[in-house]
Formats: sequence, structure tokens, C-alpha cells
Amino acid sequence: MHVGGETFDPKKFLRFLNLLKTDLNVSTDLIMERVLSGLYDGLTVQELLTFTAESVASLSTQHPDYSVFGGRVAAKALYRTTPKTFSEAVDAIFTGVPVSQGTSQLSPEFHQIVMANRDRLDKAIKHERDKKLTFFGFQTLSRSYLIRIEGKIIERPQYLLMRAAVGIHGEDIDSAIETYDLMSRRFFIHATPTLFNAGTRKPQLSSCFLVAMKDDSIEGIFETLSQCAKISKHAGGIGLHVSNIRSRNAYINGTNGQSSGLVPMLRVFNNMARYVDQGGNKRPGAISITLEPWHADVFDFLELRKNHGKEEYRARDLFYALWIPDLFMKTVEEDGTWYLFSPDTAPGLSDVYGKDFEDLYRRYVSESRFVEAVPAQKLWMAILDAQIETGMPSMLYKDACNAKSNQKNLGTIKSSNLCTEIVEYSDPNETAACNLASIGLPSFINNGEFDFDKLHQITKVVTKNLNLIIDRGFYPDKLTKRSNLRHRPIAIGVQGLTDVYQLLKLNYDSDEACKLNEHIFETIYHGALEKSMEIARENGKPYESYEGSPISQGKFQFDLWPSSSETKKWDWELLRQEIAKHGVANSLVTAIMPTASTSQILGFTECIEPVTSNIYSRRVLSGEFQVVNPHLVNMLEPLGLWTPPIRAQIIASNGSVQRIKEIPDDIKDLFRTVWELSQRALIDQAATRGRYIDHSQSMNLFLRSPNRRQLSSMHFYAWKQGLKTGIYYLRSAAAAAPIPVTIEVDVARSASVQPDFKRSRPSTPQSCDICSG
Repeated sequence: MHVGGETFDPKKFLRFLNLLKTDLNVSTDLIMERVLSGLYDGLTVQELLTFTAESVASLSTQHPDYSVFGGRVAAKALYRTTPKTFSEAVDAIFTGVPVSQGTSQLSPEFHQIVMANRDRLDKAIKHERDKKLTFFGFQTLSRSYLIRIEGKIIERPQYLLMRAAVGIHGEDIDSAIETYDLMSRRFFIHATPTLFNAGTRKPQLSSCFLVAMKDDSIEGIFETLSQCAKISKHAGGIGLHVSNIRSRNAYINGTNGQSSGLVPMLRVFNNMARYVDQGGNKRPGAISITLEPWHADVFDFLELRKNHGKEEYRARDLFYALWIPDLFMKTVEEDGTWYLFSPDTAPGLSDVYGKDFEDLYRRYVSESRFVEAVPAQKLWMAILDAQIETGMPSMLYKDACNAKSNQKNLGTIKSSNLCTEIVEYSDPNETAACNLASIGLPSFINNGEFDFDKLHQITKVVTKNLNLIIDRGFYPDKLTKRSNLRHRPIAIGVQGLTDVYQLLKLNYDSDEACKLNEHIFETIYHGALEKSMEIARENGKPYESYEGSPISQGKFQFDLWPSSSETKKWDWELLRQEIAKHGVANSLVTAIMPTASTSQILGFTECIEPVTSNIYSRRVLSGEFQVVNPHLVNMLEPLGLWTPPIRAQIIASNGSVQRIKEIPDDIKDLFRTVWELSQRALIDQAATRGRYIDHSQSMNLFLRSPNRRQLSSMHFYAWKQGLKTGIYYLRSAAAAAPIPVTIEVDVARSASVQPDFKRSRPSTPQSCDICSG
């Protein structure tokens, strides 16, 4: 047997595996057995390492350490073919330009800074920190993040983090190394567009763009379409509000004809999103369309993503959201009549909120300007049916988003982004944008205690970074640059909240978890505002549109919520006094974004959500692998309960431990999946942390088999709790699915539970890499 032109030596390869093993609970003999069974003559060394990494990853259901071991093998494979230092990699990328590409991916300025500081930057790189990468985190990086030249990866994971750090801080090498060090130690990570584009010729570092439809005309619609295409080209996710477009059959003065309404127009946007992908075929374009429920085309709007029906009435590549005024919810609750309008004959409804909206709406009703009167509950049921079938539309509450916004002084806010966590003002002259990052909460646990002081400190570093990104980033158009420089919004989120609960042995719905949830987000909000104040003090002025904002009047986010009480963990009155003197540098600072891909990179659970299963799938280019919850394994192992029969029972139960009699009740309670938790607990925690979230929260809700009654109850509860985002996406379970993991037949038959074939349905939105903080 020859590998890489030499006779393969199993003993030598086993020694190599044992050197990588170090602190991991894996069997190198078992790995060796798997590897030997797949060897063939003429295999290259690179192919051997890749095959070994995949073979190891396939053992992840036996123990989570196999995934970490697979990551180590994959890293070793990459190291063999990439430059040995960061500066060499940067130089190789800068100079090794394919003829077809014409110019380097990296900017000359970035290259010059790295070359001038190569000794310090190279010395700061810590490749040993790749040892914490799982195989799936490594595959995520390799697939989408690490720079390639003609298909060959040039970067290593640590080089990517250093590139992002230098791209943010430029010649401030001390701050760049600090940022790199904290990211490589998993304290936080910047959002996907920042990691993609930092240091490049066009460093588009922002994640989300909120676009206003320019005008209800052919010229306005196609000018907006062109703007969305340019943003999508540079890897931005788009939120577009269309409530100002006249409805179907509305009169058109210029042609003496009738409007086709929203559906044909949105099909054009749908095809643009398919055609203009993000960042050179890295991701498909992503556009969310927001509509208010008084619009006469709302019933057609609710049909657009459905799987059945005529194709000319569908636009399935777009995402949909409703911007719901309180009056609609009250009318549904009272079983009243709801009136639908066309904005050409009932103008201005999207321009006002609260009492002003209610007064204008009622005036138009009294003047008989409505297109149609329908039972409010008929429209409500159509919304629920669309969500049950497609998971959409998302639901945001217009009055809460506006009344509780620090940008309320700018005008009426009309939409959010695709993932419903960024809430900013936009108009035809300004396109809102936001820069994101997420904090890795499990990294702040020391000796069984959560380190709030460290969290506060790291939050201030993240705030400084995101504020710098506003000035250093490339903007797709002047409208975006104008908005970002005037209002300077940033968004700091989190990942790994469920990891924290499980590491500290706190049930997700316990009072202790709720209090920890509150303290964490109070700390982040306070740290972000304190640093923003310090930046304003250093600059000698606050952000441009500061005057008239709630914070300029001494009001924090929690002051905008009714019955809000401060926890007093931090000195808010002192901060209020300092802000009164100096202002702040940023209009908005906190949001809860999805962290789909960056959570895989850091190895934490996604944002604030409970786990959907304790054994779940990870798809990579080479196939689908199963991953086990490491915290569950670490609790069962000392009790002698992590055994093949119990593993088989968990697999047969689709990752649930609730019916496994051998597992103690306290562990069962701790490791309930989201399907086994009351959704009220998710909403309550969202409301508690919401007092410290000045944007909003991307919050999914989960029902195995949703029905109208359950769904309606959840929505009304979320609305009455004062949430800005009532729901991003409704996740439900399929009626049937194949056995989730191949298991030994005799072990499966000996399991004390019968297989439960329900699984999370596949028709959910793509993982939102755009927002991934």
C-alpha cells in the first residue's frame, strides 16, 4: 500500500494520531480501523488526511471529541498546503492574481500595513487555537470564508481572524492584535460580511440594508430594483418596504389604465435575487419584503411563498414580513371589521404610527376610501395559514418598533431586515445599514461562575470595532453611506446562551436562567453605551442626528418600555449623567441576530435559542454528519450513562432524552429540546432582555404540529408582552421522516422507546449567513 509515493506505515500514522489526541476522549485504534478499511493504493497524503478527518467526524455520535479531533486532522491537512506565516499568506494572495481576475482581492493599503508590521503580526498568530475548532466549524470556514486563488485555499483560520482585525484597525496594530486575540479565544466574532471582505479592495463590512421603495412609479420601482441589485452584489441582505405601492386594479393617471399590483412587481425582485448572488456565488441574494396589513393586496401577498398555485402568482425566493399596527391586533381581538386601502387613494398610512395612524385610518374609513372591508379574523386566519404552511410571514409590531426606537426622532420606521432584528429608519434619501458582531457567551464562564466584568470589558472592545467599521467600510451607494455616517448604528448580539444555561445547570425556563438572561443583556447594553459615550467624548461630539433622540433626552431603552425596572447591576444614573454631558457615538447598539455560520465556527449554540435536538445533523460538502450535544455527554459520562444502548435510545427519539428511564430527571429537565419547552418561556425571556435591546430580536417560535389556536395564542401573548418582533420564523415538525441516523439493528431493538420519526421540517429559510454575527 503506497500513500504519497511511499509505503504506508500504520505504526507511524498511529503515532501521528496519538500526538493529535492529547486531551481528547477518542480511540485512535478505532480511528485507525476506519482509516485502514478505506485505504487504496496511490492515495496522496492530502487525500489520506481528508479521508481521516471525515472518518473521524462520522464517529461524532459516539463522543463530541471526535468532531474536535476531525477538525485537528483537517487543520493539519490545510497547514501542509498553505503559507507558514500570516504575512506570507497575505503576500501570496496579493501577488498571486489569476490573469482572469485582473487585480488582487486584497487592497494595496492592507498589504502595505501587513508587510510593514509582518514580524509583530506573524508572532501574534496562535495556530494552536485551531485545536478547539470542530470538523464542522472547519468545514464552514473552508467552504465559504477562507480566501482561495484559482480554487486553492491560501488562508488558515487564524489568518482569517487576523485579516479581519487588521482590516478593521488598519495601522493601529495594538488594537488589531487585541481584536485577533479575543476572536481567536472565542470571546466574540464579527459578522460574515466583515470576515468575507475585511482587507479587500471593496471592504463591504455591513450585514443588513433597509431600503425604501423610491416612488410608486415605473421609474421609482426600477431605481429601487437597481439599488437592491448593487447591494446584493456586495453581499448585503436587504429589507424592502413596499406599502407605498398601489394595489391591484388601482387607477394609473399616466396611462388611464389599472395597476397590476404588488405580485408582478415582486416577481421581478424575486428573479433579481436569483440572478444577483452575493459575493460571487458565495450565497444567493436575500431580500425580505415588508407590507402593512391594511394594504389591499395583503391576501395575495400571503400566497407568494406557498408551494401550490399558479406560478405567475408566486415569488418563492423572497422572504416576507408584516409590519403590524396595534390597531389591527385590537380589531382581530374584538372580532371587528378591517379595512383595506390602496396607498394612492389613502396616502400616508405607512408614514404614521400609534394614535396618528389610528386617527388617519379611521378618517379614511369614514370617507369610504377603502377598497374592501373584511372581517379582521378572516385576514388573521390567512396569516396563520400562511405561517403553518410556509413558516412566514415574519411579524413585527409597528407601534412597538417605533415607540421604543432611539431613532424615532428621524421619522416613522417602516421595516426591518430579513432576519427581523435590525430596526432602523430609511427613506428615499437614506438607506439604513448595520454592522454586526456576536459575543460568545460560554467563554465568560470561569469556575462555574459567569464573569460579568469580563463581558462588560469585551463588549466595549466590540463597540469600538463596530464603530470603526462604519468609517472603514465600502458602501454600495451614497444613500447607504449617508445614513450610516449620520446615525452610526451598530448591533451587538450573542451566541451560546443555551450553552451557558447547560454549563451552569440552569433549566431554560427557570427563574435563575431568566435572571441570568436579564443580567447578561443589561451588561452588554451598559458596556456598549458606556463605550459609545467614551467615543463621543473623545470625538468632542455625538453622532450627527443625536439631538431629539430619546437618549439625548436621558431615556435608555428600558425607559421606553412600560413598567420597566432597572436591575441595578450597573450604575445607570452615573452613565445617564455622562451621556447628558457627552452624548453617544451610535444611535443603536444591541440586537439579537441569528448566528448560523459563525456559531458553527466558534462551536456554540445559535444566538439565544434552545437546542432543537441533542443529536443533530451538520451538512458539509462531503456529506451529512451527526453531532451530539457535548454538555449532555459530559454529564452522562461520569454517571456511566453514555453507553451504546442509551445513545441508540437518544437517536431513536430524535435527540430527546425525556423517555429514557435510565437518565435522572434533573438531567432530563436540563436537556429538554425546544419542542419540549413552553413557547411562553421563550417569549418571556425575549421580553425581559428586550428592555436592553434597542434594535430587536430574531426570534423563532417552535410548534411540532401548529394549529390556528396555538399560533394565535402565541402571537397575542408576544404582542401583549411588548415585543418588537413577534416572530421571525415558525418552525414545525414534519409528519414523517426516515430514521435519522443509521444504528445497529440489535441495539435499536433493545432500546426502551420506539423511534419518533418527527423531525424539524426542511422548508425553513436558508441559514442567514448575512446576519450571522
